[in-house]
Amino acid sequence: MNTDSLGRMGEESAASYLCGKRFRILGRNVHSRHFETDIIAANDQYIIFAEVKTRRAFPASCHPFGRPAAAVTPRKQERLIAAAADYLQKHRESLAGLQPRIDVIEVYISPCTEEYKVLHIEHLPGAVRRRTTT
Repeated sequence: MNTDSLGRMGEESAASYLCGKRFRILGRNVHSRHFETDIIAANDQYIIFAEVKTRRAFPASCHPFGRPAAAVTPRKQERLIAAAADYLQKHRESLAGLQPRIDVIEVYISPCTEEYKVLHIEHLPGAVRRRTTT
């Protein structure tokens, strides 16, 4: 399984997870001029922009690349923030009253087999926030 198909399967798992948490999926792989957002979902309170990171590892193990969320670099965070702002601007009327949030969803799959098996999903609500300058 190559990294593209692994990423797609991780995104599918994350979308199913969010649906199980009573979110409705508004978009997948949504492109803006700044970035691609993996999943955009909403419930009665939040609209979330989710960045999904998938790893072949056990959740508690030490992975050579670190936790999946560590791959969301400061540059990628700024691009996520800009993409979310673009989406909110374009859809402001239909999203009125929802609080925006940028989450990271880590998907851990079995490292020991070519078969895709989700071991754990870690949802990090509000993992990306705009930096304030002082």
